[in-house]
Amino acid sequence: MQVFDRNLVRLRRARAAENLGEYDFLHAHIAEDLSFRLMTVAREFPLAVEIGARSGAFAKTEAMDHIGNLFGMDLVAPTDRTAHRGFIVADEERLPLKQNTFDLAVSGMALHGVNDLPGALVQIRRALKPDGLFLGCLFGGDTLNELRASLTEAEAEVTGGASPHVSPFVDIREAGGLLQRAGFALPVADTDTITARYDSALHLMADLRGMGEANALTQRRRVPMRRAVISRALEIYQTRFADPDGRVHASFEIVYLSGWSPDSSQQQPLRPGSAKTRMADAFRVAEQNLKDEQN
Repeated sequence: MQVFDRNLVRLRRARAAENLGEYDFLHAHIAEDLSFRLMTVAREFPLAVEIGARSGAFAKTEAMDHIGNLFGMDLVAPTDRTAHRGFIVADEERLPLKQNTFDLAVSGMALHGVNDLPGALVQIRRALKPDGLFLGCLFGGDTLNELRASLTEAEAEVTGGASPHVSPFVDIREAGGLLQRAGFALPVADTDTITARYDSALHLMADLRGMGEANALTQRRRVPMRRAVISRALEIYQTRFADPDGRVHASFEIVYLSGWSPDSSQQQPLRPGSAKTRMADAFRVAEQNLKDEQN
């Protein structure tokens, strides 16, 4: 199922590349988060790849103290390639990465626009050496819920129907399962919400275009949005999502993912029935027979 028009995703990122530095506050914030998370891992990573390198913000963080060589990869060539050891222009849906090559794969805000997320995760896992680490993040389901609600209601009022204007994003409840499905060991998924404030919803939309994150859905309307719809959406947004000072807020839910390429050295679950201590003893409570309760 083709949810995203990948050619349009590439075009949006290419247009945003030259001036991304003016709009990369979100990428810079997330790069620092990924760096902090990586530095909590007591290990060095001789060879790493950054999938969706964009502005190269991650390659400028303190995490580089733990990384030997970092290669970059993105849909479009960056204006500055000096941050990476080498750079590959390629699609995240078809990663040109040799199996069992990298000690670390990092991806900040690139995978939310792929049509086959489980398939992309499988390719990343295969590119890692045994016991290699994947650390990434992508937009979660509550991202831009304010804009989605305002546009949907406005279009329904003005035209009598509605079309998708904001992409569907991954649900945190599904994220861990996606990692397991892709074959990662010790999968972990957690979420954080970044709230940005704007003078108006129009400024938010301008930021999204500047980031290269404008609507790229295959089911989008192919004609420009009617002025009456935009005007009504701005009114709804201002009424429902304005702070006391008149500025509006926008939510960006970030789902963080981490998992390891399986290796025999990793912790393994014990066999069922192999426990040597009863749970009742561990918690110092009386053991209750379930059959007795039912009777």
